[in-house]
Amino acid sequence: MTAVTKRNKWEIWRDVIFALFAREIRTGFNDKLGLSWAIFNPVIFIFVLSFLRGRLGGEETHTIPTFTFMAIGILFIQSFLQTMNGSSRAIMRNKALFAFRQVQPISAVIAGALFELLVKIFVITGIIIIMYFMGMDLKVSNPLLFLACFFQLWLFAVSLGLLFGIAEMFIQEISKVKDLLTRPLFFISGVFFSLQDFSQEYWRYLDWNPVLHAIELARYSVHSTYGNEGVSLQYLSCSVLIFSFAALAIYHVSWKQAISR
Repeated sequence: MTAVTKRNKWEIWRDVIFALFAREIRTGFNDKLGLSWAIFNPVIFIFVLSFLRGRLGGEETHTIPTFTFMAIGILFIQSFLQTMNGSSRAIMRNKALFAFRQVQPISAVIAGALFELLVKIFVITGIIIIMYFMGMDLKVSNPLLFLACFFQLWLFAVSLGLLFGIAEMFIQEISKVKDLLTRPLFFISGVFFSLQDFSQEYWRYLDWNPVLHAIELARYSVHSTYGNEGVSLQYLSCSVLIFSFAALAIYHVSWKQAISR
């Protein structure tokens, strides 16, 4: 006689997220290039921009190798933008599945965010391997600070993605506004130029951006000689906490109305 196993609500939620995560992997890597393109694309981008940055500022940028400077900047900004976009699209993309009582929008957002996190872990591993074979310095002065910056930025992107995803269920044009708002981030988050490249009188116009704090602190965590003047881990953590709380609160009061539209 077949035994029937009863699952509690947490086990059901875990299984739903895993199923959606597996679905993200199948749809994300279903072409011929698959995961290899997800790694080679940012690596090629980093090499090209590092070469251009090196032509402007030499092999070192503010005491750290230009390749490391650009690699951290590009990896962090791509991680932020792709995680936010993936999380916000997950709700609309899986809308048909919400007819099942066990599947809720937050499960789709978590699955999409975990997929983007998995891709970025592969990319970071690939870059570390390339740097090893190129004989580049792989020492990290403060690994815990680097991980704190990376995962806080990921959580910040998930929170914003959840907010935009809920908003898009009410107003689809929000996605176009989101693209317009996030486009300048590539240029004002310290990817190409450090905060130290600007005069201190202009720092107050750039310091509101938590992404800038994450990127600059990550560079400082790798090479302590880079310095952390003008940026703050406390500001980054407070920003992540506020946006995470706001995203969960808005989701809690509006997700049923959002999927019924």
